[in-house]
Formats: sequence, structure tokens, C-alpha cells
Amino acid sequence: MASYNSLNAPQHQGTPYGSGDPYYNESSGFITPHPAPKRRTSNWIKFGIPVLLIVIIGAVVGGVVGSRKSKDNTSSAGSNKANSGDPAAAASSAVSAKLAIGRFATATNSEFMVPVYPATTNTAAFTTPTFIPSSNAKIAWPADPFKPTNPNVLSVRPDRPRLIAPQYKWQALPNLIQNDPYLQGWNATIFGNATAYYSLPPVQYFMDNSSGILDNAREVKMRVKAFAYAYRMSNDTKWVDRAWVEIANAAGNGTTVFGPEVDRWNNGHFLDSAEFAAAYAIAYDWLYDMWSDTQKSQMRSTVIKYALQPGAQVFNGGTSFGWWSENTTGNWNCVCNGGLTLAALAILGDDTTGVAQTLLGSTVNNAKQNCAQAVADDGTWAETTNYWYFGTTGHAEMSSALITATGSDYGLLDSNTNFFKTGLFHMYAYGPTSLFNYGDHGPNKYSTTANSMFLYAQHFTQPAFSLFQREQADAAEPWSMFWYDPTVSGAFWDGQPLDHFFDNQLDQWASMRSSWTDQTALFVAIKAGQNSNHQTHNDLDAGDFVLDALGTRWAGELGSADYNAPGYFNSPAQDSDRWKYYRKMTEGQNTILINRANQNVNNAPSIKHDTSGTTQGSSTVFNVPSDSTAFWTSDLTSSYNDATSVKRGIRLLNGRKQVLLQDEVTASQGVQWRMHTNATVVVDGTTATLTIDDKKMVVSILNAPDGAGFSTSDAVRFDTDPTPPIPDQPNPGVTVLIIDLPAGTYSLQVLFNPQWPGMAASEFVTPRSVALDAWSLTSHN
Repeated sequence: MASYNSLNAPQHQGTPYGSGDPYYNESSGFITPHPAPKRRTSNWIKFGIPVLLIVIIGAVVGGVVGSRKSKDNTSSAGSNKANSGDPAAAASSAVSAKLAIGRFATATNSEFMVPVYPATTNTAAFTTPTFIPSSNAKIAWPADPFKPTNPNVLSVRPDRPRLIAPQYKWQALPNLIQNDPYLQGWNATIFGNATAYYSLPPVQYFMDNSSGILDNAREVKMRVKAFAYAYRMSNDTKWVDRAWVEIANAAGNGTTVFGPEVDRWNNGHFLDSAEFAAAYAIAYDWLYDMWSDTQKSQMRSTVIKYALQPGAQVFNGGTSFGWWSENTTGNWNCVCNGGLTLAALAILGDDTTGVAQTLLGSTVNNAKQNCAQAVADDGTWAETTNYWYFGTTGHAEMSSALITATGSDYGLLDSNTNFFKTGLFHMYAYGPTSLFNYGDHGPNKYSTTANSMFLYAQHFTQPAFSLFQREQADAAEPWSMFWYDPTVSGAFWDGQPLDHFFDNQLDQWASMRSSWTDQTALFVAIKAGQNSNHQTHNDLDAGDFVLDALGTRWAGELGSADYNAPGYFNSPAQDSDRWKYYRKMTEGQNTILINRANQNVNNAPSIKHDTSGTTQGSSTVFNVPSDSTAFWTSDLTSSYNDATSVKRGIRLLNGRKQVLLQDEVTASQGVQWRMHTNATVVVDGTTATLTIDDKKMVVSILNAPDGAGFSTSDAVRFDTDPTPPIPDQPNPGVTVLIIDLPAGTYSLQVLFNPQWPGMAASEFVTPRSVALDAWSLTSHN
């Protein structure tokens, strides 16, 4: 293992792709050691520097060997066939190009765990995203023979498995693996992970206060999926035996105590119960023919007692732990309904208590009314970009299981006509280093991934979703093997706009970049939106932004505070204890602070924006046109109590090489501009030089108001702040870059100049001063 810290982590640009580490945590960009520490109590967690990097050697080798024959461009003849209009020729050309180039991402960056793309153009493979029609069994899934005329949630397919991966898919999978480099790599990684889990002791019970035993449940689910997959692909019964060790242990029949007998799966935090139910469902269904009648009876009794019966009580009303079933459109509803549904479908027909049938009469409609509505009309997931993972995983698992087991999703995928847009939300939330990771990040992900993108790609005919996700480090796990459509062809970046604006008033945010495939690209994301109605996972952060350039994050997020801290989730009200914790209060964000006070929780910002509409072409090497630009402005006045006007705007300059952040403020109290960074900062009046390793960013105040200049501080609260119930977590290695101004009226312009290799000082531009209301695409020419 290699050790890293937040300021001097070595850059390993060539980590082989496909490691698929069991403790990879996509939301933080880290790999964490076993047992995975709680991200909610970690320090500066969102600048993507690993604490420990674990690489499973067998999985790495399996993920690379044989999956990339050559990185050379394919022949022009292949390109001509692909464009000939002949579906058979196109399919043949596509598979030839895929096998020739292998996986588009040649490695994963070990600092940020993002794909590394070759600097090349491949006219046969890097083309418009599409699904190539094909009847070739080597490159396409066969049709499902189970096609009920009138699907019924209580009428399941006659064969096993019935959940997510029916037998016909298992039969087709070996041929597909042989002919698809992505499936090859993922298959090897899953076996590598299963091997790693095999030698570990069974998951030990650990009650983490308000977060319960959720980590335990998700880790059991992750392991069981890998063991069950490994058995069905190898027929080696050692995987069945090892799965049983986890199953028996979680039932309280292992070598160590696993919770209280009366409530072993912690119904009070029902996410835990639901994730255990999903784990049992997978084990029961995928290994059905290998279990003895006694084992199946024990599994049914356990899942009924600790999950399904309590779940049925939720829908009968009166439980203290069923709040998630009523007007809750976030991840709780998706995960809880999903776990209950998978378990009920798995034991349906064997269950003599009737609870499975009863639950299926409730969970599907409840999820359709709540979980399916979690996506706003612009695709944004209201909780946060990280909670998107939990919610969409639960939603996709439930939808897929219903389809494979009964023949329909009963509107779970389509009742929200804007649900398909959430794939774009996820794509644009990702920069060259990591997510625009505002708000809470959630607990450790374990079996939670972004692989719902594969299911959504198929169902909504959005091939770019699949092409994007297949390059990611969390793609290698069992769901991918059945949700991925190998007929997908092209490159997700070909024709993909560099900018996207999300206008739903709840979130209101923008994503702007200079490339989809260059790790060193410029990336800016900024938000306004309401400070409430995010299921208490948000920060008081209107105006917050992140900035990537030169392969690192310069302005970043502090992430979750301690989920077990008193008052952390109690209330979103203005006087809530949540807003006394540094990482949640306005002071801990990259925005304007007025009178050292929190923003108004009942704000309602307005926004405007525009873009030159620049799209990337087929090449991974993209030269940005000199007139390419985008901007976003917001009136944030309603977010502040001691100001008559607060506006913030951000724009890309000079062919997307520079960034201008402008604030126009009229305030009756002191104004403070704040930005959190992992950089070493040297201040010289109105200029600050930021350094991370050998990279530099020069930040300048333009047309500086009298007395304006940069200063710095540690990321700690003011002595005058209200005292939180418990002390804040430390934020070591984090510096706050500050501009202090007294009450008054200001136009504060801050210019960010990444020091690009080979770019002379004379090539940087100094923009003229333009009022935010007058900004346009040409206002700064």
C-alpha cells in the first residue's frame, strides 16, 4: 500500500484500469482501507486525494490483459463501413473497432480515480453515440423469452434466477465477455474482488449511532453479489459456501454476535433493513438451486422477521420508522422500497406467510409516487450529487428486478417524464477531478455505484450514458454485466456540449468546461437554488462554486460533517443546530459572507446564463475555439439579511483558459469573499499565488475597491460564531482565501489564471469591467 496526504500525494498517472477495488468510494474519489472509515467524519474529503490506495493485483491484471490489443487507429476501411448505412456492416465494423482499440480509457488516475484517455483520434470508434442493431449473439443480448401479455407483480417468471440476471442472460454472457473488452475487464475485476472478500472474516456488527449498521448491510450486499456472480460463472461451490457464511452471520448464526435478536437489522434506521433484504434476495435467487430446503427456509424466516414484516407494518401505518414511505422523494424511499421489493420477489411462491404478496401490493405504487419523483424537471437529484448514487441505485435495482421477474416496471421508469435527464445531471456534475460535491456526501458506498446509467441508457435510448459510465472506476461490479448493452458504439464526448445549465428553482446550477477527455481541462460548476427542501442534506451555500484546472481542484468542498453530531439532521429551520457546524454554515462555503452570518434558509434566487454552444468532436484532443465561452449569473439578494443587493456571476474567458468571478454587493454590514483550497497560498496585496505540487494558479482582484486585498485563514469558525453542540471536525491542510470589505457598494472582480504549460504571460487577457446585468456572450470581447 502507498500512503498519501492531502498536499504531497505523488501523481500515478498510469494505474491500470479495472482495479474495481471493493473500498473505492466514488463520491470522494478515494480508495479507503478495510474497514472503510466513515466519510462523514473524515477531514478535507473532497479534493480527491487518497489516504490509502489499495490495488488488487489479480483484478488489475485481469482487467487489462486481453482487453486492449492495440491503441492504434483503425483503418479507414473500417470507418467507411461504419458509415455505409448497412446495419450488418456497421455492427461488424463497430465490434472490430472496439476490439482493436480496447477500452477507450487506458488507465485510471490514482489521485482522483477518473479515466485517463489516450490523446488520439479514432474515426472508427470515436463516433456519435448509438446502439448498433445486431442479431449477432457475440455482441448482443438475446431477446428475453419471458414476455407476459398482461404483467402482474404477483406473477413471476418460471425459471431462476428471476432478479436482474435471468438464466438466458447467464447463458449469453460468456460469448459477450469474449467479444467485449469492457465485459472482459469487469468480469476479471469481479472475480478479483470476490477473491479478496473470500479471505476476509465475515462482516462484523457495528452500530454507528444514528447511521445504524448501514455500512454492515451494504458491505454484506457487495460481498454476496460478488460471491453469487463468481459461482454462476465458474460453478465452483466454494463461492456458495462463502456466501452462506455471510448470510448465516447476518442472521446471528455466525461466530460473533450480530446485533440484538429482537431487531437484528435495526428497523429504526430502515435503510439498514432494506439493504440486508436486498443482499438476502440476491443470495436466495441467484444461488437458489444450490441451497438446501433447510437453508432456504432459514433465509426466508430471517428476511421476513427482520425486514419484510416490519416493512409491511410501515404500509399499515403506525410505525416510528416508516416516515420514508410518506411524501419522501429521496434516496430513502428508493432504497427501502427497492430492498423490500427484491426480497419479496425472491421468495414469492415459497413464502407461506403471505407477507411477500402483501408488500408487493404496496412497494411498487409507493415507489412510483415518491422515489420516481426524486428527479426534478431538469434532471437534478434534489438531495445532492452524491445522494444521487444511493437513490438511483435503489431505483434501478427495483426497476430491473420487476422487469426481469414479472415483465414490467409498472411505470417506475416512466411515470416521471423527466427522469431520463438524470443521466445528464450525473455526467455534467463530474469534472476532470471529481464531482461538484456540494452538501452531504452520505455514508460509504460499497455496493452503491453509478451503474444505473447502464440501465437508463438502454431504457431511455441514451447511449451516451452507457459510454460515459463504462469508463468509470466503479463500473466493474455484477449489475454492469447485465445492464450494459454491448451494442453501444461511439464516444460519449462526440457532439457533447461543453456546458449545461440546470434551471429548476430548487437547485439552479451550471456546469462549464474546456474538454470532456483532458484531465487537465478547466472546469467550473456553480450553484444558487433554494437553501431548503433538500431533505436536510444541503449547506447554506447559494453562490458556491468549485474550480478544476491543470489536473487538480483549486476551489473545493469540505463535504459532510459528523452525521452523529447532535442536531445535524433535526431541522432545516434557520435556528437549526445543523447550521452551527462549520462545514454546513455559509462560512464554510465558497461564496459571499455578509455580517459573518448564515444565509437565509427561505431564499429564492434567480438566474440567467448563456453559452457559445461549443461541442467536442470525436477526438480526445480538443482545441477550444478562441471565441468559445459561457457565463452564468444569479441574483442572490434573497439569501442575505443585511444586504439590499447581492449578485454573483462567473464566466469563461480566452478560449476557456481563464475564469472571471464577479460579485456586485450593496450591504449594510461587512462583506467577506471566501474560497476554500488545498493549495499553498502566497498573498501579495491584490494577488494570490496558489500552488499544489508543481502546478500554480494566480488569482487577482481586478479594479480593486479601496482597501481590498487578499488574506488567508485556516478553515475554522470565527470566535463570535454560535457554539455548535459538539466541536467541529478539523480541516487540516485547508486554507481559506479571503477578501474583506466594510459595508458599502462594490463590484468585486476576481480573475483566475491557471498557469498553463507553454502559455506566456502576454497570452492572458484582462477583461474589461461590465455590469452583471449587461453580460452577454460578446460583452467581454
